[in-house]
Amino acid sequence: MKPLAALALAVLLAAGGREPLAPPAPAGDWRWKLPTGVAPPPVPADNPMSLAKFELGRRLFYDKRLSGNGGVSCASCHQQRLAFSDGVALSVGATGERTLRNAQPLANVAWRKSYTWANYSLTTLERQMDGPLFRTDPVEMGINDGNRQAVLARLTADPLYRREFARVFPGEARPLTLANIVKAVASFERGIVSFDSRYDRHQAGTARLSAAELRGLSLFRSERGQCFRCHGSADFDEQMAGQGRGLPFRNIGLYDIDGDGGYPFPNRGALELSGRPADMGRFRSPGLRNVALTAPYMHDGSVATLEEAVRVHAEHGRGDGRRNRWKDPLIDRIRLTPAEQADIVAFLKTLTDETLTVDPRLADPFAAVPEAGR
Repeated sequence: MKPLAALALAVLLAAGGREPLAPPAPAGDWRWKLPTGVAPPPVPADNPMSLAKFELGRRLFYDKRLSGNGGVSCASCHQQRLAFSDGVALSVGATGERTLRNAQPLANVAWRKSYTWANYSLTTLERQMDGPLFRTDPVEMGINDGNRQAVLARLTADPLYRREFARVFPGEARPLTLANIVKAVASFERGIVSFDSRYDRHQAGTARLSAAELRGLSLFRSERGQCFRCHGSADFDEQMAGQGRGLPFRNIGLYDIDGDGGYPFPNRGALELSGRPADMGRFRSPGLRNVALTAPYMHDGSVATLEEAVRVHAEHGRGDGRRNRWKDPLIDRIRLTPAEQADIVAFLKTLTDETLTVDPRLADPFAAVPEAGR
């Protein structure tokens, strides 16, 4: 490195208190690394993927300055070691309030047709992000009209951000905006891809599953198990881009609090948006990749273990919820013995992608920096 370049780098580090980003790559350089049979996900025309934007989004994803009081980051509720979930029933926002629903893991979100547990109107990551950033009841990231300029000022004060936003969004007079922050974070989230589990290696012929795991796989695909009905895509869900039509949501019989199929307010499923009685308790069927890492389960985090989650399905619901008038009839078709349920659990554990949890491309860029430096 030439002396002047080294000096400039030292000054930049001293001013920012952090390591520099790698020189940004040009737009259009992104390449999806996918297994055979999985097509690239849809990407909005106004937010194309690039390596530079992905890296900028990764930094913002982990940066606590991107919150009203500087106390939480996107990663607070989406931790890499837990397949980008957070291990608690309801997450804690910037002001200490609990969220209403369980934080969903982010691997393979690029392929989802809709986002959150039951809001079929949110069909892009960019639109979904309005919720955690700006929601007030309850507060999550806690950005509002009173503090948004302060949040932007914090980020603008960092020379690394000034440089990267100018390069990633060229030609804009003031590129460091909330709109461009959303685009960058969405690009990082689209790049969280998980198709390297033992199951995938078994499918590729490079790994072998145990007898119990193979029995579980067979049951998963069987009419007796019925699992494939709601978890039949490459991501083991039913709202993966390119899979069928529509946006299905399911009531699996978790509650019946009033004898008329009621779920506890405000978590009443798609009904909260549609107002249709038949949508009571209908939530998305989550993708099952990395499911062994993402406990607790269900929309409200009310099921603690994977074994219990399988048992709830096998017993056609839970408690009074088994009699829920709006319950999906597929649930009552399940016929699994306790031993068979254990085999399905064994298979589901083969969906863990250990590479995902340690991939440096997805890791916290601030991890080696003291907290005060963020």
